[in-house]
Amino acid sequence: MEYKDYYRIMGVARDATQEEIKRAHRKLARKYHPDVSKEPDAEAHFKEAGEAYEVLKDPEKRAAYDKLGSEWQAGQEFHPPPDWDAGFAFRGGGYTAADPGLHSRFFEELFGRDYARSARAAGRQSLRMGGEDQHAKVLIDLEDSFTGATRSISLRVPELTDAGRLGARERTLRIRIPKGIRPGQQIRLAGQGGRGFGGAEPGDLYLEVGFRDHPFYRLIGADIYLDLPVAPWEAALGANVQVPTPSGFVDLRIPADSQQGRKLRLKGRGLVGRASGKQAAAPAGDLYVVLLVTLPPADSDAAKQLYRQMETQLGFNPRAASGGFKSHG
Repeated sequence: MEYKDYYRIMGVARDATQEEIKRAHRKLARKYHPDVSKEPDAEAHFKEAGEAYEVLKDPEKRAAYDKLGSEWQAGQEFHPPPDWDAGFAFRGGGYTAADPGLHSRFFEELFGRDYARSARAAGRQSLRMGGEDQHAKVLIDLEDSFTGATRSISLRVPELTDAGRLGARERTLRIRIPKGIRPGQQIRLAGQGGRGFGGAEPGDLYLEVGFRDHPFYRLIGADIYLDLPVAPWEAALGANVQVPTPSGFVDLRIPADSQQGRKLRLKGRGLVGRASGKQAAAPAGDLYVVLLVTLPPADSDAAKQLYRQMETQLGFNPRAASGGFKSHG
């Protein structure tokens, strides 16, 4: 999809005040309003300016958009970085239920998520003037899901300075991470959302959980994948080795004649299940160990001699062993 430079569309600097952004939108709205404008593609420009203003007028959306950085050019092929919106606190759902006929694909990808649950909660709160629910995305370590943990997290809360410029304050919370929580699930912090009016109760804060990239585990659904380097003789002859899992090291038997890429399954060693309300805990995932046959370097005379002995004594041709290559000449 194409990157949208909302500041360029509005004709303002990236450090523009909210009043400057408002004035720019009024000017563009008058220039491109379809009912009065004679400009070419007036309706398209009018919608584009409206979309840009919808983002830049809102401190929370603007702060999240600014996090993407300024190195992108308008029209450039763009894909949001993973977890680009982590660490921001948003009022209500924080996102708009985007109308495909009104917004661009770029807008929908970044801001088109719809928290229906929070919308219903916001409706209830409006009747009692309670505080707004807030939402944020936080990243935790995979291991925290296995054992449960208590961690301090920091959230950036966008707000306007007295000069009307975009700023942010840091908010630190001590939270309990439930055992078995999975990416996409939420932690509810009662009373940690927006303040209520007239002494009414504050809203709640919902933290959507994501996992940080792990140095050696990959997560697919509830299953965990681990690439395990093994020596050629371990793969060929079989071996007993210790492999790490999020809950500790376990013994693993590598069968003889194992090939590169072979997957060995450790049942129930993936993400643990988490009970929710009256629902039973989901079954635990599995851990798959993927074998990576790693050759010793031929960096000494002795090592080179061993490789030459293997060449002459084994008579092994990997191309012939795999079926050979057919000539197309």
